[in-house]
Amino acid sequence: MVLPAIRLGKSEISRLIIGGNPFSGNSHVSRKMDEEMQDFFTVSRIKETLFCCERNGINTMQLRADKHILRVLREYRQEGGTMNWIAQTTPELGSFEAGISQIAAGEPVAVYHHGTDTDALFKAKNFQELERRLKMLREIGCPVGLGTHMREMISWADRVDLDIDFYMASVYNLSRIDRVSSAITGESNQEEPFYPEDIPLMYREIQRTSKPCLVFKILGATRRCTCQEQVAAAFREAFANIKATDAVVVGMYPKDLDQVALDAMYTADAIKETEREYRQ
Repeated sequence: MVLPAIRLGKSEISRLIIGGNPFSGNSHVSRKMDEEMQDFFTVSRIKETLFCCERNGINTMQLRADKHILRVLREYRQEGGTMNWIAQTTPELGSFEAGISQIAAGEPVAVYHHGTDTDALFKAKNFQELERRLKMLREIGCPVGLGTHMREMISWADRVDLDIDFYMASVYNLSRIDRVSSAITGESNQEEPFYPEDIPLMYREIQRTSKPCLVFKILGATRRCTCQEQVAAAFREAFANIKATDAVVVGMYPKDLDQVALDAMYTADAIKETEREYRQ
């Protein structure tokens, strides 16, 4: 299967991107699910999942730039893996500078500023620090993105013409509350604010901005996965409400179902349906 793609810098990016939260045991559900994901996703199973993505037309992965993931990437590439890597910064290192060299060494096709960190700086009005970090990311030499859960963040960044190339945009505003990444605390993110009314508001913001958006949390970290029809509906909703220059990022946990093949199918079907409606 070949999935439709968008252009990001010099790279062709499939409009379905596999997200890395399950690989890192970050379920956004419970400690129990975090541990289940950690137990399931051995290095072998992560690599197996990535090769399955390749077979299903997914050519891009969005993964953290921590030492564990970099080790997995090294093995995957040595075994012939060809997927593009979009790197997420690693706030748990304590120093933003400390992560830059290891991100660059991993040769990502794009990099973005961690969304929880972005939102915290925005809410604190620490715009100077955010711009300093983005300038450092620019030195890596690939497209630079801004992760966020807040539509207000995107509106502000566009208004001040922030030096970025794309957004990583969550359809749920998890930053309604002050929060810290589980990668820093070592604790499971529980009782987070997954409010359905956030979804159409973020989609409107995604439509408004001219910059490409990589849209995540379309399945609400399992909250919209009670059945496969609900999952397929979320994909249809996403592609009906994003631009032709946008893509979706979805974490996949193929323990009981071939979620890679299913999500690729839902993506292809949703894009075809959107194109059909556009022609009419």
